Amino acid sequence: MALVRTAMLLAALTVLFGLAGLALGGETGMILALIFAAGMNVYAWWGSDTAALRAHNARLVTRASAPDFVGDIERMAQRAGMPVPAIYLIDSDQPNAFATGRNPENAAVAATTGLLRSLSREEVAGVMAHELAHIRNRDTLIMTVAATLAGAITMLANFAFFFRGGRDNGMGIVGVLATMILAPLAAGLVQMAISRTREYEADKGGAEICGQPMWLASALARISGLAARIDMNSAERNPGSAHMFIVNPLHAHAHDKLFSTHPATENRVRELHRLAEEMGRTPPPGPGAAQSRRSPVPNTRRPRGTGA
Repeated sequence: MALVRTAMLLAALTVLFGLAGLALGGETGMILALIFAAGMNVYAWWGSDTAALRAHNARLVTRASAPDFVGDIERMAQRAGMPVPAIYLIDSDQPNAFATGRNPENAAVAATTGLLRSLSREEVAGVMAHELAHIRNRDTLIMTVAATLAGAITMLANFAFFFRGGRDNGMGIVGVLATMILAPLAAGLVQMAISRTREYEADKGGAEICGQPMWLASALARISGLAARIDMNSAERNPGSAHMFIVNPLHAHAHDKLFSTHPATENRVRELHRLAEEMGRTPPPGPGAAQSRRSPVPNTRRPRGTGA
């Protein structure tokens, strides 16, 4: 159902793009905008992962430099039946993480050093399982396409006065101005709806990959509280990347608001509690779990396991 909804939202973005092109520039404007959007998509498809990692000064880590962190991700990737992504760390006190890449074979996950310091090993595993689910679901590609289309619509609106189609179509200056304002607004709303839909789906997939929905539920609650108090400078400098993170690094909102790129943490935690009951899972380990030296992720390829 979530995949169908995502497809419908992407279709809505495409239709909106076409209508904006016709309204503002006629056939000529639409064709020029489509060519530009295609170029943006190709660039984003090939280079968005590198750009995102560079924007946050992420550094590559290996088993030698972060054995527990990398080892747990490798085991969860094996369980999920997917390639192990490149693994990065971002020097930031705010606990957070994101995934990027055009496909599972060319993907990366990144976590902040604050995530590893502030959360237990089990909670970190839940967070990284969520990011692996994004990669497995190809959400990184979906969100790149959505962001590119939304950006192209905004740029098309900004170029409105360079096209004569708006006047030729009888819209007049008022109609052109209305399209310039409403088209980007509608595109942004659709993009945010896609982002929220994919977050819920990645929560579910991540819970299945790590085998313990409550690990992720506990992590989300902890991250949300800390992110609201701790700034992430690289995200503040690059607000366009905020939708990539598991929790809004620019400080989350209390509800699933119209302009929010992330679902409310309370809603996500509630869904994970429901999923935990369906899976028959117990509450997360106590505070001492952060000191555990054994892996919280069993070494098996089954989609659901017993956990620690």
